[in-house]
Amino acid sequence: MNKDSKKYYAILSALLFFFFFTWSSSFSLVSIWLNQYVGLKATDTGLIFSAISLIALCAQPLYGFIQDKLGLRKNLLLVIAVLLILSGPFFLGFASILRWNIFVGSILGGLYVGMTFNAGIGVLESYTERVSRIRGFEYGRARMWGSLGWASATFIAGHNINIDPNYNFVMASISGIVFLILLALLKTDKSDAFNQLEHGKTSAITLKDALNLLSLPRFWALILFVIGTCVYGVYDQQFPAFFSSQFATLQQGNEMYGYLNSLQVFLEAGGMFIAPFLVNRIGAKNGLLLASSVMAARIIGSGLVEGPVLISCMKLLHAVELPILLISIFKYNSQHFDKRLSSTLYLVGFQCVSSIVATLLSPLAGYGYDHYGFAPTYMVMGCIVIGTTLFSAMFLRSDAKALLPLDGLQHEDKNKAQPI
Repeated sequence: MNKDSKKYYAILSALLFFFFFTWSSSFSLVSIWLNQYVGLKATDTGLIFSAISLIALCAQPLYGFIQDKLGLRKNLLLVIAVLLILSGPFFLGFASILRWNIFVGSILGGLYVGMTFNAGIGVLESYTERVSRIRGFEYGRARMWGSLGWASATFIAGHNINIDPNYNFVMASISGIVFLILLALLKTDKSDAFNQLEHGKTSAITLKDALNLLSLPRFWALILFVIGTCVYGVYDQQFPAFFSSQFATLQQGNEMYGYLNSLQVFLEAGGMFIAPFLVNRIGAKNGLLLASSVMAARIIGSGLVEGPVLISCMKLLHAVELPILLISIFKYNSQHFDKRLSSTLYLVGFQCVSSIVATLLSPLAGYGYDHYGFAPTYMVMGCIVIGTTLFSAMFLRSDAKALLPLDGLQHEDKNKAQPI
């Protein structure tokens, strides 16, 4: 990397670090907070997660289209930065709203969390991936710092929640302020054009271009794959409460979960560094299938094993699957779809579908936890992932079919190598 590229890499890595630090500070232990401090049952918690996913479902395609229209302008990221700063005040008042009315609280929580974190992360990740292609650095290396941000915050949050969970919410707002300062330092006035992305002005993207995705069979094949893999989000929602119940006291369980999650995400950060080399070697499609296979093993394994040590081992498999999944999904999209629609495609084809599945499955998972237990519910989730993985092996496009003209949307040399 040249000096200019290193500067972009450093600032975008820091932005990812503090975005995830804010998100983790306020939300990584939210299921424990809702259960032990607010007093909600798993079914009520599932309702809240469902509302969050529903709002994110509406925001993600809108965010994606707006960011593709903006190109590399920071307008939308500035809005997200302000929302991050407000995370502390919001969560400080959220418990009172939930105790007053669970349905009103779910709607308000869905609006804030869905628009800030669940939809906002897709904007930042796709923006970073786009700049990484322009500036010539690996997206995975920058994304690694996001994992480190999450791990660092969870490590601290695991201690704070046993003292006063409000400390975590204050920490989140302070992190949001740092995010805004870093965003102000990100200059976007001297960038080179790449893959028809015009820096500093809106790209020639129309609503028709975005809607044309719906007519492509390869788009729906990708959707089928995502339906299965996004089950991991539902699995993770109430896993902290399940893990904490494995210990003699909930306080001990809370603290140990903070350590476990930090270890997982530190390992995940290392995976982000290695994943680009693995995906470049085995190909994007094989990378996607490998990630979903590990995911199925993790979810089913959590339902089969007993005790905190073996359950921890299953949880740590997330550090293997997520780096491969993220790198593969961006590489697959860049190979098989119009690069100008990278934000729309990622937010609709991945994040938005994840929200649909989470909206439908979260309350069902909560009901399953309350009435049948965690283990049987995990087994059902794992079987869903296995099924979609088998179908995806048949319908996802192979790397050999990459970089064709793609129905007139993309005109690149078939044999030109594409950086992640």
